[in-house]
Amino acid sequence: MMDIEEKISYWIDMAGYDLDTANAMLETGRYLYVGFMCHQVIEKALKAYYWNSVNDEPPYTHNLLLLADKSNLMKHLDDDMQGLFNRLMPLNIQARYPQDKDELLKILSDKVCRDLLKQTGDLFTWIRQLLKK
Repeated sequence: MMDIEEKISYWIDMAGYDLDTANAMLETGRYLYVGFMCHQVIEKALKAYYWNSVNDEPPYTHNLLLLADKSNLMKHLDDDMQGLFNRLMPLNIQARYPQDKDELLKILSDKVCRDLLKQTGDLFTWIRQLLKK
């Protein structure tokens, strides 16, 4: 059985792996999966933060705002961070359904994905810094 530090480390490691995957998807032009993986990075980082602040299993949800709220992180988020959550959440759900693929691909250009990836990386780094305090 993993202790809390191991669980936090697990979620952070998985989030880092997903960030690397998002970068690989960007370089190959697989924009749909850049957005999906960016969502996964932040979701997993939030689950690590939840373990750190609540010392319990995070709720089974993909809702980034709910995870941030339940882990008491919401009070630390600025408007840009919350805006990123709102941009990422539909990418998790819609990337799973073929009927949404064409619509998503219209908005997920190379430039949009590079911006999304940078913001995701910055937020991931910020959450990791909070975990070290």
